[in-house]
Amino acid sequence: MNGTKAGEISSLISTNVQQVIRGKPELVRLAVAALLAEGHLLIEDVPGLGKTTLARCIARSIGGQWSRIQFTPDLLPGDVTGVNVYHQKSEEFGFHRGAVFANVVVADEINRGTPKTQSALLEVMSERRVTVDGVTHEVPRPFLVVATQNPIEMEGTYRLPEAQLDRFLMRLSVGYPDVGSEVLVIMSECAGVSPEQLPTVVDIGALREAIEEVRMSYLDRAVVEYAARLTAATREHAAVRFGASPRGSIALVRTAQALAATDGRTFVTPDDIKDVAVPVLAHRLILTADAELNQRGTAEVVTEVLASTPAPATNAAGR
Repeated sequence: MNGTKAGEISSLISTNVQQVIRGKPELVRLAVAALLAEGHLLIEDVPGLGKTTLARCIARSIGGQWSRIQFTPDLLPGDVTGVNVYHQKSEEFGFHRGAVFANVVVADEINRGTPKTQSALLEVMSERRVTVDGVTHEVPRPFLVVATQNPIEMEGTYRLPEAQLDRFLMRLSVGYPDVGSEVLVIMSECAGVSPEQLPTVVDIGALREAIEEVRMSYLDRAVVEYAARLTAATREHAAVRFGASPRGSIALVRTAQALAATDGRTFVTPDDIKDVAVPVLAHRLILTADAELNQRGTAEVVTEVLASTPAPATNAAGR
């Protein structure tokens, strides 16, 4: 076990998830860091690599309520947020809650929903509340959206707008497993091991405490300035039309705090910032037309920014 509450919880969740998600410890570590930062997670990759399985494993590991939304073109915004329904017996309207009223919401194939339905998530992802017919309804806390999408299939899909992408703390890619890990995946699947069989290892109260502990992590001013310089450098890069906003800087620091917590530390180092820079910043960049024609990627740009932006010198305690 790690030496802090958040470290212990991250270890419990990671160990539980890796009973199903084999050979991807860094992916699981970053996903757990997103949960501890109370940020939303976008998992993007080709079909069959376990995107939805990872999302379901995370949801099953956490106590409290969780729900799953299968996004399709005929899904309505009210299916996501909820609607007011008239009851003849009482002659009154009553609010019927949508699927977002849960601690963990798995939004499967989110890019198959229409832009109108996708936008139903904007308010709740940002403010943790839903407004229907002028009345505001709070969702349970902590509130986490774990969304999946397939980036290569274009038919019947709707690209997520930049404003919505910016609401996601991190974008992760599962990637293909190595042969040894794939053998373990096949054996587990054939033996009937699935996310539904995973036990709940963390109750919701303990998760709230861990999230609060993460927020109290020590932040040296030099480390925060380093994060700000990185995001500012994305705006000045020749291949970038629109760089990361201050929301990206905040996300970078929040995620670094959570990553430090997964190691049982209560302070953030420049290396924590470096470790999360690509998954936190890459999906927030819009490249120039020339860069896209030359098939440059946003992850490549963030890597170049990291290489050209000097990190501060701090000691082991971040001071």
